[in-house]
Amino acid sequence: MLGTGSDLPYRMAIHPGGDGLVCAFPRSCRWFEWDKTESNDIHKLGVKLSDNVLAQLEDVDQQLALTFSDDGSLLAAGGEDGNLKVFKWPSMGIILHEEQANTDVKDLDFSLDGKFLICVRSRGPCKVWDVTSAAVVASLPRENDEVVGFCRFSRHSDGNQVLYTTVMKGEGGSILAWSTSSWKRIVSKQIVRDPISAFSVSDDGKLLAIGTIQGDILVMNSTTIQVQMMIKKAHLGLVTALAFSSDSRALVSASMDSIARVTIIQDKNKSGFNYWIVVMIVLLAMIVYLAKTRGLIP
Repeated sequence: MLGTGSDLPYRMAIHPGGDGLVCAFPRSCRWFEWDKTESNDIHKLGVKLSDNVLAQLEDVDQQLALTFSDDGSLLAAGGEDGNLKVFKWPSMGIILHEEQANTDVKDLDFSLDGKFLICVRSRGPCKVWDVTSAAVVASLPRENDEVVGFCRFSRHSDGNQVLYTTVMKGEGGSILAWSTSSWKRIVSKQIVRDPISAFSVSDDGKLLAIGTIQGDILVMNSTTIQVQMMIKKAHLGLVTALAFSSDSRALVSASMDSIARVTIIQDKNKSGFNYWIVVMIVLLAMIVYLAKTRGLIP
């Protein structure tokens, strides 16, 4: 266990190359390296504070969002002071900086090819940036009383990239899908009545998962946005984080109840039997039994 004193960790981003992770504390971000211990009988994995100081993220307001690009060459950070910054990694040379007072950064995500970055703020439209030119290429409008929560780029069934956002409206939590060519909505579907507190997309882009403030977890098919699994009260408190395994067969969730849970994903295509088939067989058997008892069939 790594002690951090009175500094409470708030957000973290794991480098995709496996080098370590960046963790956000109230007044700074720090780089931690993996600390591995291996022998014939012991395999331990921990973290240790690196000697590499992230000077550009020292003495800053709380960073609410951190993310690496898929190739690990870029790091994006957004804070409660409204500052959005994108750095080259590991040199930490800044390539994009937007200051926007009276609003904080809620979520960030790079496109799969690292070309685009989406920024969700507490107010105003969601902006999509071209990282190379540091220019805004799209502003995704909010309709009526929508409050945007999370954003994730992913693969679509047609092979193209797609952008997902979660929103809260008067009637509940919804998932929106956006075209990454026209930046227009292509899908909008309400999933739950409660606010969505966590969101994840599987690596292959086939599954979506949401967690709610009531502790529920739902897994959906990304093509149809149909609920494939629902676990009521998976946690006693609101779900704070979700992540699929690399093979999409498991989902790990964390919560305010201080519990981490691993859920095995049910694959309907491989299960070999369907719940509704069982129901139909039972009903058919009941009908045949009643018909025989009443002499309707020999």
